[in-house]
Parts: sequence; C-alpha cells; structure tokens
Amino acid sequence: MQTNIFLSGVLLMTFAMVVSKRITALINSFSLQSFFLFLFTLSLAISRHETGLYIVAGLLFLLKVILVPKFLRYVIKRIKVEENVGLFLNPLLSLISALGLIYLAYLFTKKIMPTDSIEGYSLIISLSVTLIGMFIMIFRMKALTQIIGLLVMENGLFLAAASLSGGMPFFVEIAIFFDVFVCVIILGVFVFKISTLFTHIDVNKLTELKG
Repeated sequence: MQTNIFLSGVLLMTFAMVVSKRITALINSFSLQSFFLFLFTLSLAISRHETGLYIVAGLLFLLKVILVPKFLRYVIKRIKVEENVGLFLNPLLSLISALGLIYLAYLFTKKIMPTDSIEGYSLIISLSVTLIGMFIMIFRMKALTQIIGLLVMENGLFLAAASLSGGMPFFVEIAIFFDVFVCVIILGVFVFKISTLFTHIDVNKLTELKG
C-alpha cells in the first residue's frame, strides 16, 4: 500500500512539472518527485533488507532532492534567467499529451504483465515518467528545462530498475548517480556560457544562428 502511495506521488509531481509555467516551480516539482522516489527506494530497502538499497536511497536524497535542485537554483540566480519556462504547448495541451503518454505506457505494460500487480503498476509509472521527461525536453524552450527533462527521464529509468529487476548492481547504481551529477554540473556550466555569449538560454533562438 505504501509503495503505491509513493509511486502515485512520483506521477503526481510529474504532472505538476508538465503544467508548470515557471522554472522554479519546475525545479521544486522535480525535487518533490525525487523525494517520493527516495521514499519508494527506502521502502524497498526495508522490505528486502538490502544494505545497498539503503545507501542508494541516501544518495538519491542527497543528490536529487537537495544538491541538484540547489545547483539549478544557483544557476538561475547567477544568470538571472526569466522565470517563464518557454512553452511550445500550453499547460492544458501538455496535460492532455501527458495523459496520452500514460495510456501508451499502460497499453505496453498490459501486453507483458498484469497491470493490477505492484510490478505492473511500477512499470506503468516508470514508463510514463520516462516518456513525460522526454516530452519536457522536446516541448520546452529553455535549456534549463531540458536539463530537468533529462533528469526526469533518469528518474523513470531508475524506478524501473529498482522495482522490476531487484535493482541494478550496487556499484553500477553508484556510478550512474555520479555520472548524472557530473552531467548536471557540465550542462549548468554550458547554460551559463550560452547566457554569457547570447544573453539568453532560449534554445529555439539558437536555431537562427548561421555558420
């Protein structure tokens, strides 16, 4: 029962990101999504009595709930970016698209396992989060929002690995965590350089550049 609540929280925060119009709201929703993912991982660690999952849950909380959102807020403050995320689709159409992606995830899951089991529900949520993260990357203009979309996709993939396969090998999970953290730092520096050179981080405007 608890795991279903945590999974529902992950999906609810994904919806919040889809309809967010401000970058700070997007970051806050990502932080809360990661917090629900931390609670889900912690519940798995308790039920399976796996020390590795406890450590992974702690790293998840430290990196994705605290450090990554804090770093992204620092980048926003440093480059003084506008709060508007830059929408290709308005919030209502974005929400409808997200519901369509969830339905696709449900149809796919239904073909390979019972959807009323905890594993089936986990797969539906993980696929939905991954697809919606990709949607955020494609249909948001600001470079920072695309970084968050990438992180949301990683959350979906992590959820699938943690719930369905019994977890990836411990050292693989640790390596992925640090890879994601370093990737966010590099992308943050990249965004800062874009802002310095072009006075904006709207990737749609970068298409106007001619070589």
